[in-house]
Amino acid sequence: MKGFVAVYRKELYSLFASAIFYVVAFTFLVIAGYFFYSNVAYYNIVSFQASQNPFALKQLNLTEMVLRPYFLNLSVVLLFMAPLLTMRLYAEERKTGTMELLFTYPFSDRTTVLAKFSAVVSAFVLILAATVPGIVFLHVVSEPNWKVVLSGYLGIFLMGSAFIALGLFTSSLTQNQIIAAVLSFGLLLMFWVIGWTGSFVEEEFHRVFQYLALTSHLDSFTKGVLDSRDIVYYLLFILFFLFLTLRQVESHRWRG
Repeated sequence: MKGFVAVYRKELYSLFASAIFYVVAFTFLVIAGYFFYSNVAYYNIVSFQASQNPFALKQLNLTEMVLRPYFLNLSVVLLFMAPLLTMRLYAEERKTGTMELLFTYPFSDRTTVLAKFSAVVSAFVLILAATVPGIVFLHVVSEPNWKVVLSGYLGIFLMGSAFIALGLFTSSLTQNQIIAAVLSFGLLLMFWVIGWTGSFVEEEFHRVFQYLALTSHLDSFTKGVLDSRDIVYYLLFILFFLFLTLRQVESHRWRG
């Protein structure tokens, strides 16, 4: 696609030149490190206690006590951090007036949307990669299930990409970055808790809401299970909000 690389590089430069990226990355890694340390410390304490009890020793499970909680905790941190990475993407363009300048470039709106999305996803992957040394350390002192590790990271990547696609859409709705971040967080939170409706809706609706919930599709990844239904869900989620973003950008071009 013509112009993709130019817009992609521009967005990456803007992101890395912004203090917000480093604050988000630092906060994400500090909280992720705390969760990882607390999980490993708890496992270590239980292991020491279990060494005195052969029966309890058999109940130890590194996946259930360290890896799975760690990836689930990362998803919670990402819920708060992702809106901050995406809030400026189109909101800043509209506020500074460079949105109209984008329309004069010899490439399509689809190229711009995909380039902006790809740039933030690349930055997110970089942040996520900074958590890998912890897993390497765990491999040195223990024997983690690498199938769970890889599938867990895949699940977090897909969920993070879904968060970014939604954040890109909310950023295209307003020229205020704070409003974009709040809208993004609100919508993500709705998709987060929508599956908690089992006690007050009929079973048919509960199944629908359960399928729409973002968290229900991460669970299998944290168990080392690659379910095509979960992968398709995240891909459709991403494509749906990229489509909405494209329609919003095109409507802005039409309105002038």
